Amino acid sequence: MQIPIFTVDAFTNRPFSGNPAAVCLLENDLDEDLHQKIATEMNLSETAFIRKLHPGDDFTKSSCFGLRWFTPANEVPLCGHATLAAAAVLFHIQKNTNSVLTFMTLSGELKARHVEDHIVLDLPLYLTYPQVLQEVEELIKAAVGDMIVQDVRYSPDTKKLLVRLSDAYERSVLEELQVSAQRFLSAEKTGKVKGIILTLKGNSSGKREGHDFYSRYFAPWYGILEDPVTGSAHAVLSSYWSEQLGKKEMLAFQCSHRGGELKISLRNDGRVDIAGQIAI
Repeated sequence: MQIPIFTVDAFTNRPFSGNPAAVCLLENDLDEDLHQKIATEMNLSETAFIRKLHPGDDFTKSSCFGLRWFTPANEVPLCGHATLAAAAVLFHIQKNTNSVLTFMTLSGELKARHVEDHIVLDLPLYLTYPQVLQEVEELIKAAVGDMIVQDVRYSPDTKKLLVRLSDAYERSVLEELQVSAQRFLSAEKTGKVKGIILTLKGNSSGKREGHDFYSRYFAPWYGILEDPVTGSAHAVLSSYWSEQLGKKEMLAFQCSHRGGELKISLRNDGRVDIAGQIAI
Protein backbone atom coordinates (compact mmCIF):
# COMPACT_ATOMS: atom_id res chain seq x y z
CA MET A 1 0.00 0.00 0.00
CA GLN A 2 1.30 3.46 -0.90
CA ILE A 3 0.65 6.13 1.73
CA PRO A 4 1.07 9.83 0.92
CA ILE A 5 3.27 11.47 3.58
CA PHE A 6 3.74 15.23 3.94
CA THR A 7 6.05 17.20 6.21
CA VAL A 8 4.71 20.45 7.67
CA ASP A 9 6.47 22.99 9.92
CA ALA A 10 3.88 24.11 12.48
CA PHE A 11 3.66 27.33 14.53
CA THR A 12 5.86 29.24 12.11
CA ASN A 13 5.63 30.87 8.69
CA ARG A 14 9.27 30.10 7.83
CA PRO A 15 10.52 26.72 6.56
CA PHE A 16 12.98 24.89 8.83
CA SER A 17 11.66 26.55 11.98
CA GLY A 18 8.65 25.82 14.19
CA ASN A 19 7.87 22.16 14.85
CA PRO A 20 7.97 19.66 11.99
CA ALA A 21 5.35 16.91 11.82
CA ALA A 22 4.81 14.14 9.30
CA VAL A 23 1.20 13.71 8.12
CA CYS A 24 -0.03 10.45 6.58
CA LEU A 25 -3.31 10.23 4.67
CA LEU A 26 -4.85 6.77 5.09
CA GLU A 27 -7.28 5.69 2.38
CA ASN A 28 -7.77 2.35 4.16
CA ASP A 29 -7.17 0.93 7.63
CA LEU A 30 -3.51 0.39 8.44
CA ASP A 31 -2.15 -2.65 10.28
CA GLU A 32 -1.80 -1.52 13.88
CA ASP A 33 1.96 -2.10 14.16
CA LEU A 34 2.65 -0.10 11.00
CA HIS A 35 1.65 3.19 12.65
CA GLN A 36 4.56 2.93 15.08
CA LYS A 37 6.99 1.61 12.44
CA ILE A 38 6.25 4.56 10.14
CA ALA A 39 6.56 7.06 13.01
CA THR A 40 9.89 5.56 14.05
CA GLU A 41 11.07 5.72 10.43
CA MET A 42 10.01 9.39 10.09
CA ASN A 43 11.85 10.14 13.37
CA LEU A 44 10.06 13.43 14.02
CA SER A 45 8.57 14.34 17.38
CA GLU A 46 5.19 13.41 15.91
CA THR A 47 3.70 11.62 12.94
CA ALA A 48 -0.04 12.19 12.43
CA PHE A 49 -2.32 9.65 10.77
CA ILE A 50 -5.55 10.99 9.25
CA ARG A 51 -8.08 8.29 8.49
CA LYS A 52 -11.50 8.26 6.85
CA LEU A 53 -14.31 7.34 9.21
CA HIS A 54 -16.71 6.01 6.55
CA PRO A 55 -16.20 4.29 3.16
CA GLY A 56 -17.63 7.22 1.20
CA ASP A 57 -15.51 9.89 2.91
CA ASP A 58 -13.31 12.17 0.84
CA PHE A 59 -10.24 14.16 1.94
CA THR A 60 -11.45 17.11 -0.17
CA LYS A 61 -15.12 17.23 0.82
CA SER A 62 -15.60 15.51 4.20
CA SER A 63 -15.39 17.56 7.39
CA CYS A 64 -14.77 14.84 10.01
CA PHE A 65 -11.81 12.43 10.22
CA GLY A 66 -10.04 10.16 12.65
CA LEU A 67 -6.64 11.37 13.87
CA ARG A 68 -3.86 9.62 15.81
CA TRP A 69 -0.37 10.78 16.80
CA PHE A 70 2.80 8.75 17.30
CA THR A 71 6.25 9.77 18.52
CA PRO A 72 9.20 7.60 17.43
CA ALA A 73 8.53 5.56 20.61
CA ASN A 74 4.81 5.66 21.52
CA GLU A 75 1.29 6.72 20.64
CA VAL A 76 0.30 9.92 22.51
CA PRO A 77 -3.14 11.16 23.62
CA LEU A 78 -2.75 14.72 22.32
CA CYS A 79 -0.45 16.59 19.96
CA GLY A 80 -1.20 20.17 19.03
CA HIS A 81 1.44 20.83 16.38
CA ALA A 82 0.67 17.62 14.48
CA THR A 83 -3.05 18.52 14.58
CA LEU A 84 -2.15 21.90 13.10
CA ALA A 85 -0.07 20.09 10.45
CA ALA A 86 -2.91 17.64 9.69
CA ALA A 87 -5.37 20.49 9.21
CA ALA A 88 -2.85 22.31 6.98
CA VAL A 89 -2.50 19.27 4.70
CA LEU A 90 -6.29 19.01 4.35
CA PHE A 91 -6.85 22.76 3.87
CA HIS A 92 -3.84 23.62 1.69
CA ILE A 93 -2.85 20.43 -0.16
CA GLN A 94 -6.13 18.53 -0.39
CA LYS A 95 -8.00 21.85 -0.82
CA ASN A 96 -10.68 20.73 1.63
CA THR A 97 -13.75 22.92 1.10
CA ASN A 98 -14.98 23.03 4.72
CA SER A 99 -14.36 26.04 6.96
CA VAL A 100 -14.08 23.81 10.07
CA LEU A 101 -12.58 20.33 10.34
CA THR A 102 -13.36 17.94 13.19
CA PHE A 103 -10.92 15.25 14.30
CA MET A 104 -11.94 12.26 16.42
CA THR A 105 -9.01 11.55 18.74
CA LEU A 106 -7.95 10.00 22.04
CA SER A 107 -8.57 13.46 23.54
CA GLY A 108 -12.11 13.63 22.19
CA GLU A 109 -13.31 15.87 19.37
CA LEU A 110 -10.80 18.52 18.28
CA LYS A 111 -11.70 21.22 15.78
CA ALA A 112 -9.50 23.22 13.42
CA ARG A 113 -10.55 26.30 11.47
CA HIS A 114 -8.93 28.71 9.06
CA VAL A 115 -8.68 32.34 10.21
CA GLU A 116 -6.74 34.53 7.77
CA ASP A 117 -3.14 33.26 7.72
CA HIS A 118 -3.52 31.13 10.88
CA ILE A 119 -5.10 27.79 11.68
CA VAL A 120 -6.95 27.84 15.00
CA LEU A 121 -7.15 24.67 17.10
CA ASP A 122 -9.91 24.15 19.66
CA LEU A 123 -8.15 22.16 22.40
CA PRO A 124 -8.90 20.99 25.95
CA LEU A 125 -7.65 23.33 28.68
CA TYR A 126 -5.77 21.52 31.44
CA LEU A 127 -5.58 22.88 34.97
CA THR A 128 -2.45 22.73 37.10
CA TYR A 129 -2.20 22.22 40.84
CA PRO A 130 0.47 23.16 43.40
CA GLN A 131 3.17 20.50 43.60
CA VAL A 132 5.17 19.66 46.73
CA LEU A 133 8.72 20.61 45.81
CA GLN A 134 10.37 17.77 47.75
CA GLU A 135 8.61 15.13 45.62
CA VAL A 136 10.14 16.43 42.38
CA GLU A 137 13.28 18.10 43.70
CA GLU A 138 15.65 15.73 41.91
CA LEU A 139 13.83 16.17 38.60
CA ILE A 140 13.85 19.96 38.88
CA LYS A 141 17.57 19.91 39.70
CA ALA A 142 18.13 17.74 36.61
CA ALA A 143 16.29 20.36 34.55
CA VAL A 144 17.52 23.70 35.87
CA GLY A 145 20.39 22.98 38.26
CA ASP A 146 20.66 25.69 40.92
CA MET A 147 18.52 28.28 39.12
CA ILE A 148 15.84 30.02 41.18
CA VAL A 149 12.41 28.42 40.77
CA GLN A 150 9.40 30.66 41.44
CA ASP A 151 6.57 28.11 41.15
CA VAL A 152 5.99 24.40 40.54
CA ARG A 153 2.68 22.99 39.30
CA TYR A 154 1.47 19.59 38.13
CA SER A 155 -1.16 18.69 35.55
CA PRO A 156 -2.55 15.25 36.46
CA ASP A 157 -4.54 14.99 33.21
CA THR A 158 -1.41 15.29 31.06
CA LYS A 159 1.29 14.15 33.54
CA LYS A 160 3.18 17.34 32.78
CA LEU A 161 5.24 19.15 35.41
CA LEU A 162 5.32 22.95 35.03
CA VAL A 163 8.39 24.69 36.46
CA ARG A 164 8.34 28.50 36.46
CA LEU A 165 11.71 30.17 36.68
CA SER A 166 12.21 33.40 38.63
CA ASP A 167 10.95 36.59 36.97
CA ALA A 168 14.47 37.95 37.46
CA TYR A 169 15.72 35.82 34.53
CA GLU A 170 15.81 37.00 30.93
CA ARG A 171 14.57 34.95 27.99
CA SER A 172 18.18 34.26 26.96
CA VAL A 173 18.76 32.28 30.18
CA LEU A 174 15.94 29.89 29.25
CA GLU A 175 17.20 29.63 25.66
CA GLU A 176 20.77 28.81 26.71
CA LEU A 177 19.85 26.16 29.27
CA GLN A 178 21.50 22.79 28.52
CA VAL A 179 19.65 19.62 29.50
CA SER A 180 20.36 15.87 29.53
CA ALA A 181 17.81 13.19 28.67
CA GLN A 182 19.61 10.69 30.86
CA ARG A 183 19.46 12.96 33.91
CA PHE A 184 15.71 13.40 33.42
CA LEU A 185 15.15 9.65 33.05
CA SER A 186 17.29 8.87 36.10
CA ALA A 187 15.47 11.47 38.23
CA GLU A 188 11.92 10.39 37.33
CA LYS A 189 11.12 6.69 37.12
CA THR A 190 7.73 6.62 38.87
CA GLY A 191 5.62 7.31 35.77
CA LYS A 192 4.05 10.36 37.43
CA VAL A 193 5.77 12.83 35.09
CA LYS A 194 5.80 12.30 31.31
CA GLY A 195 6.77 15.82 30.29
CA ILE A 196 8.47 18.82 31.88
CA ILE A 197 7.61 22.41 30.95
CA LEU A 198 10.05 25.18 31.84
CA THR A 199 8.43 28.59 31.65
CA LEU A 200 9.26 32.22 32.24
CA LYS A 201 7.16 35.38 32.39
CA GLY A 202 7.42 37.47 29.22
CA ASN A 203 7.78 41.16 28.57
CA SER A 204 4.49 42.02 26.87
CA SER A 205 3.83 45.28 28.72
CA GLY A 206 4.01 48.21 26.34
CA LYS A 207 5.35 46.17 23.41
CA ARG A 208 3.09 45.59 20.46
CA GLU A 209 4.57 42.18 19.67
CA GLY A 210 5.83 41.34 23.15
CA HIS A 211 5.26 37.81 24.42
CA ASP A 212 3.30 37.13 27.60
CA PHE A 213 5.38 34.08 28.47
CA TYR A 214 8.17 31.84 27.19
CA SER A 215 8.65 28.10 27.51
CA ARG A 216 10.65 25.02 26.60
CA TYR A 217 9.32 21.47 26.73
CA PHE A 218 11.06 18.13 27.30
CA ALA A 219 9.61 14.61 27.04
CA PRO A 220 12.41 12.00 27.03
CA TRP A 221 9.89 9.52 28.54
CA TYR A 222 8.26 9.57 25.07
CA GLY A 223 11.58 9.40 23.26
CA ILE A 224 11.80 13.18 22.66
CA LEU A 225 14.46 15.14 24.53
CA GLU A 226 13.09 18.52 23.44
CA ASP A 227 9.98 19.22 21.41
CA PRO A 228 10.42 22.45 19.40
CA VAL A 229 6.90 23.92 19.70
CA THR A 230 4.23 22.10 21.69
CA GLY A 231 0.48 22.68 21.44
CA SER A 232 -0.37 20.21 24.22
CA ALA A 233 2.04 21.92 26.64
CA HIS A 234 0.31 25.22 25.87
CA ALA A 235 -3.03 23.64 26.76
CA VAL A 236 -1.46 23.47 30.24
CA LEU A 237 0.48 26.76 30.11
CA SER A 238 -2.62 28.68 28.98
CA SER A 239 -4.54 27.96 32.16
CA TYR A 240 -1.54 28.73 34.39
CA TRP A 241 -0.55 32.03 32.78
CA SER A 242 -4.14 33.21 32.35
CA GLU A 243 -4.53 32.86 36.11
CA GLN A 244 -1.17 34.51 36.84
CA LEU A 245 -1.55 37.42 34.41
CA GLY A 246 -5.31 37.91 34.58
CA LYS A 247 -5.55 37.65 30.78
CA LYS A 248 -7.56 35.47 28.39
CA GLU A 249 -5.74 36.57 25.22
CA MET A 250 -2.01 35.89 25.19
CA LEU A 251 0.92 35.61 22.82
CA ALA A 252 3.46 32.90 23.65
CA PHE A 253 6.85 31.92 22.30
CA GLN A 254 8.51 28.53 22.71
CA CYS A 255 12.25 29.11 22.96
CA SER A 256 13.65 25.96 21.37
CA HIS A 257 16.43 26.15 18.80
CA ARG A 258 13.78 26.21 16.02
CA GLY A 259 11.33 28.41 17.94
CA GLY A 260 7.65 29.08 17.36
CA GLU A 261 4.85 31.48 18.23
CA LEU A 262 1.36 30.64 19.49
CA LYS A 263 -1.68 32.89 19.82
CA ILE A 264 -3.84 31.87 22.78
CA SER A 265 -7.47 32.65 23.53
CA LEU A 266 -9.25 31.08 26.50
CA ARG A 267 -12.86 30.27 25.67
CA ASN A 268 -15.92 30.56 27.88
CA ASP A 269 -16.62 26.81 27.57
CA GLY A 270 -13.49 25.79 29.48
CA ARG A 271 -11.39 25.07 26.38
CA VAL A 272 -8.65 27.03 24.63
CA ASP A 273 -8.10 28.25 21.07
CA ILE A 274 -4.45 27.99 20.05
CA ALA A 275 -3.57 29.53 16.69
CA GLY A 276 -0.44 29.16 14.63
CA GLN A 277 0.93 29.55 11.15
CA ILE A 278 2.40 26.79 9.00
CA ALA A 279 5.09 26.30 6.35
CA ILE A 280 4.72 23.39 3.92
